[in-house]
Formats: sequence, structure tokens, C-alpha cells
Amino acid sequence: MSPHADFDSLLRNEIGPAPAVQEAFTNANGFADSFSDPQFSCLGNRSHLRYTLEDELHDLVCIGFGPASLAIATALHDAQDGTDASLYLPGLTTHSPKVVFLERQPQFAWHAGMLLPGARMQITFLKDMATLRNPRSVFTFVNYLHANQRLVDFMNLNTFLPQRVEYEDYMRWCAAWFDEVVHYGQEVFSVIPEDGNKGEVTMFKVVSRDLETGKLTARRTRHVVIAAGGRASIPKPFPTNHPRVIHSSQFQQASCELLKDTQYSYKIAVVGNGQSAAEIFDFLHSNYPNSKTRLLIKQGSLRPSDDSPFVNEIFNPSRVDSTFSRTPTLRSSSITQDRNTNYGVVRLNLLERIYETLYMQRIRLGNTASAEETWPHRIMPYRCVEDVQSSPIIKDGVRLVVRDQSPLYLSDVPNSEERTDILDVDAVFVATGYQRDLHELLLKDARYLMPGGDLEGEKWTVQRDYRVAFEEGKVSRDAGVWLQGCCESSHGLSDTLLSILATRGGQIVKSIFDKEGKWDGADGLKYDGLTK
Repeated sequence: MSPHADFDSLLRNEIGPAPAVQEAFTNANGFADSFSDPQFSCLGNRSHLRYTLEDELHDLVCIGFGPASLAIATALHDAQDGTDASLYLPGLTTHSPKVVFLERQPQFAWHAGMLLPGARMQITFLKDMATLRNPRSVFTFVNYLHANQRLVDFMNLNTFLPQRVEYEDYMRWCAAWFDEVVHYGQEVFSVIPEDGNKGEVTMFKVVSRDLETGKLTARRTRHVVIAAGGRASIPKPFPTNHPRVIHSSQFQQASCELLKDTQYSYKIAVVGNGQSAAEIFDFLHSNYPNSKTRLLIKQGSLRPSDDSPFVNEIFNPSRVDSTFSRTPTLRSSSITQDRNTNYGVVRLNLLERIYETLYMQRIRLGNTASAEETWPHRIMPYRCVEDVQSSPIIKDGVRLVVRDQSPLYLSDVPNSEERTDILDVDAVFVATGYQRDLHELLLKDARYLMPGGDLEGEKWTVQRDYRVAFEEGKVSRDAGVWLQGCCESSHGLSDTLLSILATRGGQIVKSIFDKEGKWDGADGLKYDGLTK
């Protein structure tokens, strides 16, 4: 691969001279801190991880600080704390690793656009950041409740499913422990391999841009974890930058800006047939009683998610091993078979509430086909949007050209044909999922390290421990890249979910810091008395 001389020059000009190295000090835990700053002395809950200067060689740089990276952070703390028997890593109890988390958002946030009133979690709170790995951890949901003096009150709710807004608050509480090692407002755009003396890659350069100042920063590290989360997927023909075509991930903020008057008779379309689409549809009915809302779904009806006990075993941490061990064909087939546990489905209690909403309209407004045309809230099955235009009827509105196949399925007239409908609306909310391929862009400068060479269209693959599979002998065993949240095709449906985060976070920490030799926090890993 050609040298990055021009890029390095750009970085030097943008970043400026490296700051002076500050003297280390020893904290109460016996760890050597590389940076003493008064801004951290007032932190209430402070993890064992300590700030690392940008120009120092890092042990680990995590790209993204959502739930996946938060689980890694809590596992690192527990390993240093010595409270987790599954993470017996002596090096971490005597030396604090040089770790940083780079997050694009200005603060920790989890699905902020869908924290709707009353929305509940779809998994038990016991699948938190730590319990399945270490029930004694300070980062369990139960300890969060105790620390916030709500444990008894929560018990009185008699539920395993907290409201989503409380669970996000729990994760914010966990994240605050790591403020010293998290840099918010940092957009990472490249991970560049650096060759060592023997021609193999011994470290990586992670380049990020401060979204507020525009400053570029390059951090060198032995290990990289890419946990950047999903990017909003807005399929064609929907435009990706239209102010009135909004992805569900931005619903809460956008609805407050676009739909300011809760009593106004807005015309709104919701596209999608999963949990997010159903929640938005239900929210609009409850909060905009005079609006006219249309939920467009490709299928004939909304379908319930299967979260029965035996099916839920799909998301057991142990299932990852058996899933990864299957042949690619069998693995793909089983994942497809189980998709109704997570994709394009809705929890039964929400389906029942929406059905009751529609039923009450039948009572008030009539139960005939012509009466249904006047209902303020309708589910329109077998619909597919084929074109999006500016509305000539609604100021700044959107016109949807909709392919209507319902006559083929629902008409009692023989040989009925599909038709085209026109729908003019004030806003469209698109609940069509996420793309999880940002790692392909971030690793574009490492493609020469792919097994078999950089072939067009080739995708990165990972080993069982989520480590990227590089060409044999081209990357040092004391260096590597790990992927999180984008390995569903190899590790199963739980990969993008919260279910296995606690155990997976521990596995990542062990994969990085539990080597053949002993990690001593200073000179890397030592093998048979020799520094590698």
C-alpha cells in the first residue's frame, strides 16, 4: 500500500505540535495516571480508567460509545476491580490500560428519537451491562436503582420490563463513570494500519475530526474496536435529506419541530411494519387527536413478535458459539427462519392497543369501506411507495405515489387489479431500520490486508472473538481490529441487540488483554521473557 505522506502532512498542519508530556501520578487504586486535570477531580462516580494524552500510544481505541462500547468499558472496570472471576487478568489489576472512546454524538444517547412516553423495553432488565457476566458489578441495573434510591419503588411495579426512558437513564448513569476517557463530538473517518520493522502491522492510526472545531486528531493504538452502531436506512424512492421525510431515529425531535400544534389536523404518513412504525402510529393517535395518520405496510397485517421462552433461547449468550460453528448456508437459513423475533414485528400488547383504537373508530364513524375512508387513523396494507414529490396541495408538504396491491388480496371482485394512489401529507416518518456497514468505510485503507487480497465487493469477516480476519502474518498478534454490532451474518440475531452485551463485553476485553504472555501496561505483551 502506498504511504500516507500527504495525509500525515495534513494531520501535522491541522493538529499542531504535540502537548508536553505530563508527569504521572498514582491514584487511590494504585494505578499510574497519565494526566492530572482538575476537571476530573470532581467526578462523583469515577471508573478505574484514566485519561490518556492524544500523542501517547494507546492500548485500545473504541470507535463509538453506545451500549456495545459501554459494555466493554464496564468489563474493563470490573477486570481492574477484581470483582469478576471470569475476567481474571492480573495485568489489568496492576496497570491501568491506555484507553479512549470516541463518540460522534455530543453526549451519551440511546435511541433518543424513540424515547416515547410509555414505551417499554423488550428484554428483561437483567440483560443489562453487567449482570450476566458479573452480578456483583456496580454497573448492574439493580445497583443503579439502589444508587438512585428507587429499588423498592421499582420492585412495586412488579415488572421485568422498565420503561425505555428509564433504561436510557441507567445507561447514561453507567456512561458518566467513564467521562474521563470518552471524547464526545468526535467523528472518526479512517483507521490506517502502520507497518513495523518486520513488515507486519503493529499498530493503527485512528483519525477523527472534532465536530465543533474541525480539528483533526490522530491517535495511535495497538487495538481498535469499531462499535459505531447503525446508520439510518432510508430506501429508495425516499430522499435522504428532505426536511419532511424523517427517519424514525429522529422522530421525537422532528415531530416537536414539524408538528408543533397538537390540536392541528396534520396529515401524516408512517412507513414500516415493525415496532418503531407501530409506536409512532400509536403516539400520533394519542397526542394529535385531530390528525389524519396513515400507516403504510407492505404486508397484509402487522404481525406479533415471538418472545416466548423457548424462542428467546435464540438470544442466550451460549447460542453464539453454535451459530458461529454452523456452515454459512445453514447459518443464513436459521437466521432467516428466526427473523420474526426481531424484524418487522410488533409486541402483542401494542398490537392490541392499536386494534382497539381502530375498533373504536368503527363504532364512532362506521364499519363500511366508505366509512373507513373517513377514519382519522388507518392501517393501509399491501402498499409500497414508488415516488416522492413535492405536494401541490400542502404547503411544504410531500406527495407520495403509492402502489396499492390490496385489490389483489382483499377485493371480493374477481380479477381485480392493483392501482396507484396519491397521498399528500405534511410529513412522512420512515421506520425502515438501519445499515450496519460503517466499518467497511473506516477500514478502506486496510483492505490490502484482506485474506486473498483486495477483491472488489469483498466484505470483512471476523473470527469467533469478533476480531477482523486479516491475511495471515500481516498483522502482529499484539495488534488488531474488533467489530461490534455488525456481525449478525456470522454471530446471529443477538449481535445488534442488548441481550448479550454483558458477556460479549467481557469476551472482547479477554481477547485483547488476555494474551499468551502477560500484558504489563508499559511495553506491550511479553512472550517468554521477550517483549513482542
